[in-house]
Amino acid sequence: MFANKVLLITGGTGSFGNAVLRRFLSSEIGEIRIFSRDEKKQDDMRKRYAHPKLKFYIGDVRDIRSVAAAMRGVDYVFHAAALKQVPSCEFHPMEAVRTNVLGTENVLEAAIAARVKQVVCLSTDKAVYPINAMGISKAMMEKVMVATSRNLDGTVICGTRYGNVMASRGSVIPLFVDQVLAGKPITVTDPSMTRFMMTLEDAVDLVLYAFENGRNGDIFVQKAPAATVQVLTQALLELLGRSAHPVHEIGTRHGEKLFETLLSREEMACADDLGGYFRVPPDGRDLNYAKFVEEGERKLTQSSHGEDYNSHNTTRLDVSGMRELLLKLDFMRRIVRGEAAVAED
Repeated sequence: MFANKVLLITGGTGSFGNAVLRRFLSSEIGEIRIFSRDEKKQDDMRKRYAHPKLKFYIGDVRDIRSVAAAMRGVDYVFHAAALKQVPSCEFHPMEAVRTNVLGTENVLEAAIAARVKQVVCLSTDKAVYPINAMGISKAMMEKVMVATSRNLDGTVICGTRYGNVMASRGSVIPLFVDQVLAGKPITVTDPSMTRFMMTLEDAVDLVLYAFENGRNGDIFVQKAPAATVQVLTQALLELLGRSAHPVHEIGTRHGEKLFETLLSREEMACADDLGGYFRVPPDGRDLNYAKFVEEGERKLTQSSHGEDYNSHNTTRLDVSGMRELLLKLDFMRRIVRGEAAVAED
């Protein structure tokens, strides 16, 4: 499907964009456009990959003109641009709104105007039962995505939700490794806190699954295991050969939850179980509810008495399972090999 096609990745200098490039640059894809506002990261990527299929566009999703310019001639869009750090969004909530909500509106409107065939929007588990500004802005992003996709011909707009993407930029695993290698105590918020665990490859797989199976307004979730912060910390220290390394508990940060949820109770009631994934279809009714009763159409009932899908009730990893998952990361394998070499010396 991607042969000779043009793919645009918004926020493409981030961890997800790099993972897509590693997967796609050697394929028959025609062109990959990286759209972001950071020229230094773009220059680093240009030098790192040095590939003729890779093109760079400086701009900001907040600026519709720069988005529209990058969208000309594009076939598909992976919309990954976002403000993602929970504490910073708590202190600057309107910045989260401008990027995550209004920026998404700009991307979708520009894609429709450019007759893009398909857009996949990347969301987060923090959009479900949101308690922080980042999650609220992502929840609104999803609403914008679903609303824009209504009665739309020619362009398919769907979305994905992620759990914790391991070793992505700004995530906790690189922080813990840096602290250990610097001889500093690991700082954990709450050892009993659980998070879904996904690799960057899982993240790309989810987007590709949505791309291949998505219809307008669909949201896709990958079934994923979870682990407590304590299990993650112990597995990491064992891999680094530092089991006795000090760990300091500092308490939860602004806007953090004890556990995350990928599907609400209401969504689970109408979700399609697709094996390794869930699909949440949009409510296709308009506001004339009486019409659906008169025409005898099936009512969409959503029970509030069921169970949601969260990081407390999903498959829970033990230390051994967490170690195995960590070793799927190139980043961790390189670190472990480096530690082993130092020990041998």
